[in-house]
Amino acid sequence: MTEHNGVVWTLDASDGELLVHTGVTGRAARMGHRLTIAMRQWHSTVTWAGDEPAAAELAVDVNSLDVLRGEGGVTPLSGAEKSLVRSNALRSLGAERFPQINFAAEDIAKSADGYRLTGPLQIRGKTRKQVIDLGTTDLGESWQMSARVTVRQSDFGVKPYSLLMGSLKVADEVTVSFAAHHAKG
Repeated sequence: MTEHNGVVWTLDASDGELLVHTGVTGRAARMGHRLTIAMRQWHSTVTWAGDEPAAAELAVDVNSLDVLRGEGGVTPLSGAEKSLVRSNALRSLGAERFPQINFAAEDIAKSADGYRLTGPLQIRGKTRKQVIDLGTTDLGESWQMSARVTVRQSDFGVKPYSLLMGSLKVADEVTVSFAAHHAKG
């Protein structure tokens, strides 16, 4: 990367996407949908020291949660079901009381494919240490960044949604994927 001393990059949803991918579990799992959920409003800052990132923060607006699609299940996921899923997810995340999800890298280390970011992740008022392997690719005019990380909902006091007396429920572990571009210069 080139010299960016003291420069701060800002990224938001216009620069890329932040998705949550859920699974299903339980005796009736085949009836459920594996969901892809977009977080439509997020903001990230990266502060540079020379040619290396020195700090990185991410804030996500929980209420921007948008159910994109559901795969599997007995029937396709309808618009009404998407609304119900969104409502249940916002309730599980305590969106009224905890309107933001936050991550702040306390340690940033160069890796073979980019950087390893380690720091506190806060969801629903609970904070846990999180490691994020952020891949970076030089595209000439811009940088491409991507990451996939697994988060266990119960670690943050989120009770995965269930129905049919627990025989169908959202898997405790969800995968969060991030992809963004940032122009050079």
